[in-house]
Amino acid sequence: MASENISAKPENEIVSTRIINFPKELVYSAWTEPKHLKNWWGPKGFTNTFNEFDLRPGGKWSFIMHGPDKGNYANECEFLKVEKPDFLSWKRFSKPLFQVAVSFEKVSDNQTKIVFKMIFDTPEECNKLKPYVVDKNEENFDKLETELSKMI
Repeated sequence: MASENISAKPENEIVSTRIINFPKELVYSAWTEPKHLKNWWGPKGFTNTFNEFDLRPGGKWSFIMHGPDKGNYANECEFLKVEKPDFLSWKRFSKPLFQVAVSFEKVSDNQTKIVFKMIFDTPEECNKLKPYVVDKNEENFDKLETELSKMI
């Protein structure tokens, strides 16, 4: 399975999983096409400005997340693996530093299981974000489902 390509110790990972009622290819498109990704990426209330999105190993993803109340958050990432339509991974060069590994598994023709892993270098770094990130990842999945419903 593709998600085995990037592994870490469980204490270094934050894993969010959701089964959504959309076909795998459509879900993959929502993650890999900037015109869709910019609409849903980030927690509730956040918007995005994408500067660069070069979807290939070694390609850059540069964007700014705009907070709902205040603040702009620059994000610089590099894609590590792109395995259409099964798997994506990237490394962040902006703090907080971590890698992301996302797998897409077909459950049925109209259901896809997403496994989203945030992989940190140390348990300490992981534990700093864990209290905040778990709920924010769920908000991100909610926004993804809204975007997918518009893509049908």
